[in-house]
Amino acid sequence: MHAGGGGGVGTLDAVWQGRWACWLEAMNIFFTAMETVADPRLASPLAHRPPQVNVVVIGHVDSGKSTTTGHLIYKCGGIDKRTVEKFEKEAAELGKGSFKYAWVLDKLKAERERGITIDIALWKFETPKYMVTVIDAPGHRDFIKNMITGTSQADCAILIIAGGTGEFEAGISKDGQTREHALLAFTLGVRQLIVAVNKMDTTKYSEDRFNEIIKETSNFIKKVGYNPKTVAFVPISGWHGDNMIEPTTQMPWYKGWEKETKSGKSTGKTLLDAIDAIEPPSRPTDKPLRLPLQDVYKIGGIGTVPVGRVETGVIKPGMIVTFAPSNVTTEVKSVEMHHEQLPEGLPGDNVGFNVKNVSVKDIRRGNVASDSKNDPAMEAASFNAQVIVMNHPGQIGNGYAPVLDCHTAHIACKFSEILEKIDRRTGKSVETAPKFIKSGDAAMVKMIPTKPMCVESFNEYPPLGRFAVRDMRQTVAVGVIKSVDKTAKGGKTTKAAEKAAKKK
Repeated sequence: MHAGGGGGVGTLDAVWQGRWACWLEAMNIFFTAMETVADPRLASPLAHRPPQVNVVVIGHVDSGKSTTTGHLIYKCGGIDKRTVEKFEKEAAELGKGSFKYAWVLDKLKAERERGITIDIALWKFETPKYMVTVIDAPGHRDFIKNMITGTSQADCAILIIAGGTGEFEAGISKDGQTREHALLAFTLGVRQLIVAVNKMDTTKYSEDRFNEIIKETSNFIKKVGYNPKTVAFVPISGWHGDNMIEPTTQMPWYKGWEKETKSGKSTGKTLLDAIDAIEPPSRPTDKPLRLPLQDVYKIGGIGTVPVGRVETGVIKPGMIVTFAPSNVTTEVKSVEMHHEQLPEGLPGDNVGFNVKNVSVKDIRRGNVASDSKNDPAMEAASFNAQVIVMNHPGQIGNGYAPVLDCHTAHIACKFSEILEKIDRRTGKSVETAPKFIKSGDAAMVKMIPTKPMCVESFNEYPPLGRFAVRDMRQTVAVGVIKSVDKTAKGGKTTKAAEKAAKKK
């Protein structure tokens, strides 16, 4: 924009700066609410931060997940000393001294559930190699939904097993949560697993008990789909701290854990060692862009600002993006994160980006931004998915139309045809065109969205290819999308996009 004289430019700049300040303020409010994690590429102490891994902690309700997670965060993590002292004092006053680690977590969880935003750093801890984020605190009521639509995909699941007499058996029984959580993790593509056998102090640190549990658990995880050879089994006490961070002296018989994966053999003693031996995830920058929108803001003087997390690919200023299913194409003017303009947004980044000539009515939460020149996202006319029924009180037949939570979309989809019932582990067909499916069943289902929706196959774009089926205020089933029948509808291309395309 060129004005006649220097003065004109100055005035325009002042107006523009004022508007920009407004936008930054709005972004500030948004990002505080989003609890985003700082960006490693900004020039700051974070520039040298360790690689990130995300873990999810699973296991039966009394296995000691909170105590174990609390212990790690407490010893290696982001809870400042003042908070710890405050919690310890409260715990002691309430006679909960013996629960101090779990208590720390419960306090954080309670505040989180009341909608008080907790600094997400509290859910982090550091190992010698990684910065570890605990994706969801165990026991959270939306745990299953969060794991699926998850703010991020877990790189590894830590399965906590209670070693106490009777406790282990209860946790792993048919109706135990352990089975459901492990199956869920595997179905959602979490391929790395650590098993921590907790409460070893209650078994008098017995080698026999540990071996018995390893044997049973190996069989159990094999049924789910994991290969026990690739899993580290660690005997711990989350409460006393045995083998959590330092090797214990209580189990002289324990020589350490060993696992073998494609990248070789690794060994260690503690749970921290096992977390450190997680294989680093590859972040999908080389895939085409997929960015599900969390929100769309209208900011005076700046225009429309969609906000969301880059799941795959890269978003850059100057890029011509297409939004699906609304099929609007426009140019990206700028990309922002944490009040800094970015040259590009990468997978995992929560970004806001300014688009030209697009009204807030044109795009909304649940839409997906993609690169118009590289496999642009499209509306799904229908899709086939492998669905696992978790806890539905009755039977599910053709025509059932619950709400699906898939990435940021929340849309009712019809089970138009149950194609076949399958063996959960092998994926082989066991019955063609069953009339009904019920809890515990897995099936291939053809689904039709009741409103325009954009989804992808799990193989190509994992975060857009897994979903939770919600009904009766709970997650009744989970699914992984195998194939999508896409529809190309005539859409709207803005002048800005046409102009930018001509330039190139």
